[in-house]
Amino acid sequence: MYSTCEADGNARAAEATSVAPCPSAAPVILTPHPGRSLAWIFANAIQGTWFLVLIHAGAAAALLTSPTWVDWAIFVPILIARGLITTVGYHRYFSHRSFKTFRVGQFLIACLCCTNFQRGPLWWAAIHRHHHKHSDERADAHSPIQGGFLWAYGGWMFATLEQPDWDSVRDLRRYPELVWLERFWLVPGLLLAGLFYLIGGWSMVCLDCCLTAVLALHGASVINSLGHMIGSRRYPTRDQSRNSLLLALFTFGDGWHNNHHHYPHAAQAGFFRGEHDGSFRLIAALERLGLVWGVRRVPPHKLHPPESQGEAAPPKCET
Repeated sequence: MYSTCEADGNARAAEATSVAPCPSAAPVILTPHPGRSLAWIFANAIQGTWFLVLIHAGAAAALLTSPTWVDWAIFVPILIARGLITTVGYHRYFSHRSFKTFRVGQFLIACLCCTNFQRGPLWWAAIHRHHHKHSDERADAHSPIQGGFLWAYGGWMFATLEQPDWDSVRDLRRYPELVWLERFWLVPGLLLAGLFYLIGGWSMVCLDCCLTAVLALHGASVINSLGHMIGSRRYPTRDQSRNSLLLALFTFGDGWHNNHHHYPHAAQAGFFRGEHDGSFRLIAALERLGLVWGVRRVPPHKLHPPESQGEAAPPKCET
């Protein structure tokens, strides 16, 4: 009934996520273009962020409820699941296409991503690919080098009002079900909230739905900001991405951010022994079960660039 999804079926689109634009090509700017009216900016800011305000309000409302032992018992498992949905689903699958799965599995991953309230997977992937293409440059949507910590942590979400480059995710847009889900991305999250309400009432909605979604969102925000500010740099990438064990522990491996920007196409972010990467452990487990395959790993020549010459800087243009 369902064909397989070739995660590298459009390899050029995936590989292009780390290549900066040619000087002749004007970068896509995601903040409001000159000439936009205040009414347009206000309307689009509300449309693009009201759900973020809502889940934060719901998380705060947990203080006004009386969570049961069941609410607390499922809190940590749901939080872990949400973190892995962000790193494995939004990030390593949809943004970088670092493994393959069945088409029905792809749609299931997309629905799970939507329950995290970080918008649809096509939008998320388009923004992330744009980030890699312009990392720490003026066009980067959430660079702390360009806009500072607060901007990269969350301010950009309220100002990124222009449409992303949908052509950058044409490999995903060829699936009608993903395009449909992008239009109705709020539905899976609202259904999950409704299920929590039926099972445990408002306390479960506030604690296990809203608060876990907020914490997962802030985990991504930590990488967007601190992932370019604190830690060490193993590879001389063109941006300021850094590796941090502390961030990696809290974000299921995404804290090895310099590794990731060095070779973003791999399913792994922890390249060496001792670099904990919970997301890759999950992907590898799914691979052993036969649920995913074609898992892309880091080539040996990318793990150890020639020390005598250093790492050649990646080209600014792809021809």
